Amino acid sequence: MKKTQQTLTLIRGLPGSGKTTLAESMNAVHLEADQFFINKQGEYHYDPALVKDAHQWCLKETEMALLRGENVVVANTFVRHWEMAAYKRLAEKYQVKLAITVCRGKWPNIHGVSAETIEKMNANWQD
Repeated sequence: MKKTQQTLTLIRGLPGSGKTTLAESMNAVHLEADQFFINKQGEYHYDPALVKDAHQWCLKETEMALLRGENVVVANTFVRHWEMAAYKRLAEKYQVKLAITVCRGKWPNIHGVSAETIEKMNANWQD
């Protein structure tokens, strides 16, 4: 029986596009930078000063899961192509399949991102 290839899936899209919902439906370790802001009581407390730390945490957790041989799905906005570069390097380093999916739904976003911020992200979006 052929073993299936380990996969790193990147899900990109604006807030409210369905990234988390899709990621949760996949048979893989689900990671996203927003998880960094969830405290032990399960409450979300976003701090813009810690965004860089959140993304570093997400990348590190991704690498650790890949090292354990697990499939991983990362659901971040990934508005610009360069934001996916470190994950692409991990896929190459560990010789895992890389899949990139774009979500384009329009639902209320769960983190209260303002419409103004989402419009700015949309203006900077790279297909």
